[in-house]
Amino acid sequence: MGSYLIYPIIFFGLIVLISSFFIVKQQTAAIIERFGRFQSIRHSGLQLKIPLVDRISGKLSLKIQQLDVIVETKTLDDVFVKLKVSVQYLVIRDKVYEAFYKLEYPHDQITSYVFDVVRAEVPKMKLDDVFVKKDDIAIAVKSELQDAMLDYGYDIIKTLVTDIDPDSQVKEAMNRINAAEREKIAAQFEGDAQRILIVEKAKAEAESKRLQGQGIADQRREIARGLEESVEVLNKVGINSQEASALIVVTQHYDTLQAIGEETNSNLILLPNSPQAGSDMLNNMVASFTASNQIGEAMKKQAKKKEDNE
Repeated sequence: MGSYLIYPIIFFGLIVLISSFFIVKQQTAAIIERFGRFQSIRHSGLQLKIPLVDRISGKLSLKIQQLDVIVETKTLDDVFVKLKVSVQYLVIRDKVYEAFYKLEYPHDQITSYVFDVVRAEVPKMKLDDVFVKKDDIAIAVKSELQDAMLDYGYDIIKTLVTDIDPDSQVKEAMNRINAAEREKIAAQFEGDAQRILIVEKAKAEAESKRLQGQGIADQRREIARGLEESVEVLNKVGINSQEASALIVVTQHYDTLQAIGEETNSNLILLPNSPQAGSDMLNNMVASFTASNQIGEAMKKQAKKKEDNE
């Protein structure tokens, strides 16, 4: 009968012995209470407690944690906006007692401070300033939380304003304003481009006209030089300047008619611009032919006289 009682006692003793040991993970703190009263804080590794007397009241993570808080508030220009504030915090290793016993719901405490700071800072700013100065909001939240949570054993590592979400109608209006501004800039660039094209085209046309005028001037200069040389040649054979000029005019007239005649598909018709002009043109042509014959005869006589002298 006694042997039957020994085995349960041994089994019970083993259970009690095993329950005396427990393991605390890395970056974790375990709070030990004895009969409901705080006894000690155990950190990572194999730990020992008095069975049936001591118990693990709770565990706190010493890792950096993040709490995302979404706050809806109004800006200075009466625009409702939602801000997402991310708070990164951790339990201070030397203040695990305060973190465990002073705050029952630390997330709620942090959330309340975030709401209070954001709703105090954002209403001072216009919507555009909220986007530009979001870091100032984050710094204000961190400063307020740091002072408040330090006594409770929490260290605020960083606060970030990770999202700013205005009302949908406000976002559509902002997008329209942005699109209109970009279209305005595009129109200005297109206008500048067209103005540059017009200016460059005008410069090109001016340069073309200048070169064309220079070409015409050079052409006329060469024509005049050629006429001068022609008159000098005719003067050498005994033809005076007036007769030489008449001969050159008649020659150019026939050259013009010949050039027109070479164009088989030409529809050009030479007509006088008045009845009297037609008669004058006929008389002039007859006079030109007569003068041309006389000049020809004179040139022949001059040539023959020169041969006889030789």
